[in-house]
Amino acid sequence: MLRQYSLGLLAVVMGAWWALSGFTPAGRAKPSLQEQRWVDSVYQSLTPDQRLGQLFMVAAYSNKPQSHVREIENLVTQYGIGGIMFMQGGPVRQAKLTNRYQALAKTPLLVAIDAEWGLDMRLDSSMHFAKQMTLGALPDDRYVYLMGREIALKLKRLGVHVNFSPVVDVNSNPNNPVIGNRSFGENKEQVTQRSIAYIKGLQDHGIIAVAKHFPGHGDTNTDSHKTLPVLHHDLARLSDVELYPFRRSFDAGVMGVMVAHLHVPKLDSIANRAATLSPYLVRDLLKGKMEYEGLVFTDALNMKGVTRYHKPGEVDALAFMAGNDVLLFSEDVPKAIASIRQAVQDSTIQETEIETRVRKILHAKYWAGLNQYKPVDLVNLSHELSLPMSQVLQQQLYEQAVTVVVNKDNLLPFRVLDTTEFASVSIGTGYNNAFTKTLDKYAPFKKFSVSSRIAPDSVYATIKKDLAGSDVVVISLHNLNSTPGRNFGISGTALAFIKDLQRDPTKKVVVVVMGNAYSLKNFEDSNWLVCGYEDNEVVQKVVPQVLFGALPANGRLPVTASPKFKAGVGVPTPSLSRLKYSIPESVGMNSATLKQIDNIALEAIAYAATPGCQVLVVKDGTVVLDKAYGYYTYDRTQPVTEKTIYDLASITKVAATLQAVMFLNDQGRLNLDAKLVTYLPELKGTNKANLLVRDVLLHQAGLSANLPFWQRTLLDGKPNPIYYDTLRSEAYPLEVTPNLFASRRVEDSVWTWIVKSNLVGKRLNSGKFEYRYSDIGMHLMKRVAERLLNQSLPDFLEQNFYSPLGASSLTYNPLNKFLKEQIAPTAKDTVFRKTQLQGTVHDENAAMLGGKAGHAGLFSNANDLAILLQMDLQNGNYGGQQYFRTPVVTNFAQSTSLDNRRGLGWDKPEPEGDGPTSELAPLSAYGHTGFTGTGAWIDPDNNLIYIFLSNRVHPESENNKLLQYNIRTRIHDVVYQSLEQSQ
Repeated sequence: MLRQYSLGLLAVVMGAWWALSGFTPAGRAKPSLQEQRWVDSVYQSLTPDQRLGQLFMVAAYSNKPQSHVREIENLVTQYGIGGIMFMQGGPVRQAKLTNRYQALAKTPLLVAIDAEWGLDMRLDSSMHFAKQMTLGALPDDRYVYLMGREIALKLKRLGVHVNFSPVVDVNSNPNNPVIGNRSFGENKEQVTQRSIAYIKGLQDHGIIAVAKHFPGHGDTNTDSHKTLPVLHHDLARLSDVELYPFRRSFDAGVMGVMVAHLHVPKLDSIANRAATLSPYLVRDLLKGKMEYEGLVFTDALNMKGVTRYHKPGEVDALAFMAGNDVLLFSEDVPKAIASIRQAVQDSTIQETEIETRVRKILHAKYWAGLNQYKPVDLVNLSHELSLPMSQVLQQQLYEQAVTVVVNKDNLLPFRVLDTTEFASVSIGTGYNNAFTKTLDKYAPFKKFSVSSRIAPDSVYATIKKDLAGSDVVVISLHNLNSTPGRNFGISGTALAFIKDLQRDPTKKVVVVVMGNAYSLKNFEDSNWLVCGYEDNEVVQKVVPQVLFGALPANGRLPVTASPKFKAGVGVPTPSLSRLKYSIPESVGMNSATLKQIDNIALEAIAYAATPGCQVLVVKDGTVVLDKAYGYYTYDRTQPVTEKTIYDLASITKVAATLQAVMFLNDQGRLNLDAKLVTYLPELKGTNKANLLVRDVLLHQAGLSANLPFWQRTLLDGKPNPIYYDTLRSEAYPLEVTPNLFASRRVEDSVWTWIVKSNLVGKRLNSGKFEYRYSDIGMHLMKRVAERLLNQSLPDFLEQNFYSPLGASSLTYNPLNKFLKEQIAPTAKDTVFRKTQLQGTVHDENAAMLGGKAGHAGLFSNANDLAILLQMDLQNGNYGGQQYFRTPVVTNFAQSTSLDNRRGLGWDKPEPEGDGPTSELAPLSAYGHTGFTGTGAWIDPDNNLIYIFLSNRVHPESENNKLLQYNIRTRIHDVVYQSLEQSQ
């Protein structure tokens, strides 16, 4: 009588509550005649025991021995189980087993998996998208839908029909040890909206979604895998919070729901009875008052939440009697079938109940396409499970989620790079991680790491001492866990170090938490705090891009971490138009096509066209390829890396001298149509006085291609002591090599020889000289720039361009800043310097000027050169600064002469073809090549940059195989082909 009264009261209360809440039962479409006939046919073909078998979904593994496989096969053939739930293993192995099990099944199996954040949750070699708390930080539900879509497509490709997702629990308890970052957050509306987006993403693309864990696991403090959690709320509270996203999900048409192993004493007074086994919660509340008609799954029946109180077989029968449709992870199917069969004989279970539920399962199989079952196609399976577009979405999820929690005085994103000393401390991971590598792409960092999260105070004391000169310290916390009771894996020594450093008034300490948002409670004193939510390579690459303004910060906290850090907190930060880093498909390029570059680069190395090289491609402000090939030398001892520094040779003309020239023109201080004598009065009376600046830049001023001034400084084939000494001194300050120094008088001598040099070539009808490529012109323009700037060209560029841009490797005389081992060697000079050149400019004329010339002398890695060129492509707008006030770069890059292809300083494609660029490049493209085997090209039409760096002159400058095999241009062709094939 007491039980009947309780049920009646529950019915009255539930009915009243749903009426007050405005909820109405969700209607379901009737099955088609074809579907009904298939279900009838299959049901009639099953024996009574086979019908019982359809109720069971057992756990299967693809990483267990053959004995396990035989066990599953026996359950399929002897007991006719209805489905399998794959756990651990690998995708290809799972697909093979799926085909094997399905071939044995009389009725096709319903295949399920837990893939809350993708196949990676259960399978190795699979994609990880984002956990639900990460998704809770997103500004837009559409990304959740897209993730559901991507996961659905992968599941279908793998022969899976059911995803036990999403988690619709409202995580209102920060100490929840089992839900936590598996929930979308603590706000019921946000959890509901994200859940429905995920459900639709799955079901719109053919995968049955399962909302879990009914009636709500978000406010528990124990783990149902280990014990039976207790939910102490009454019906009013449950209806207002925990049940709300379930009801809305039902209205949205979710096809499955999973019942949790948790005890709700105010709805079921029987001690230690889990919701899974409670008729009050499953039959009366879920199926009755909430009128849910979809598939009801138990949570795994091997979990301690139910096995502590019931034996295998017995627990399955109780779960069925409670109202569940699918019995998940049965520990003993034969015993369970026997128990249910006995209950039927005892009239505890009605035959009609079994028929209703088996038919419901068969309808789900029809919807999943099992009426026309096809085996999983194993061809290209691995590739199709990790398509590039999936990776694009993966990165977008983290880009949108990154949350700037505190940002005092808007320090983030970092704007000022040239006067800031940066350092990073990575705690919980090694030195060479993706986070610090990406930081390095934006500015030079002094790097430290503490691989152990429980390192002693002495380790941190040493690091603190080494941080003495640093202005900004970025501390990243890695390999955290989601266990509140263990403070998420953050040690007391690490916290003490961070707090101690934060008290230093000379330092700005930016804390980056690569983990659970609840752990932010440890950092309430932080002035700069960022949450990345998870710790994987994608997040580690994304967060630095937010710190430096390549990406904006859009995320907001989905949960309350502390009184200061409440749900919804998030400081938006802007984009500063710095380079981003992603994969080709993120900007509409084709990865597979770009892979052809590997073959061309390796061909160049195999044919000794160059010992090694770097290739970098930027599209729409995003670096989509930055790859190093080969070695420094042909003895293959030191591999090239993305950070290897190369001698740029004549790229110096545009990356150095021309930048200053454009700056001066942009400022109105340099008139392109003025005569050289206007700026260099000492040219008065010479053959160069009346040369126009424009003509010099166009290489149509009659200047010699090159004059080997260095030869005039030799005596009997050796450096003349008038000009050189083996020791640096005030009289000999110009470093030619680390063991040879030039006299100050060399600069005056070279200038005199330039001034006295003859003009060559014929004059055209226009009065201009014919086109003749010349190094001498940039000697002259360097002199003009330095006269107007009243400063040396290298110093001006370092202070006004390279250092503010964060392009630290873009420099003259790199040995002053870098180790020799960081620089690729060029030629072995057997005539002039008689040494192997490494870090000293290859060009002899530039060398005798101390490595600082207008036509050569600049060094860089590919990334830093790309930063400069991206600034040019954006007409001076980069990193929140405006380097040019007018579209001066666009103006200089235009072809203005009918007599040659060139722009002002910039080289251009050859209109008739067979020029320095790919013939697919538009005529608007501009850039330059270099004698050492370098090339850099900007395409404003396609918003594209291509850079090729090599040391083809090692060990001999006469090596012309790079040109012979057309390596640079062929790679440029592939870049354009990747654009065409993406359309």
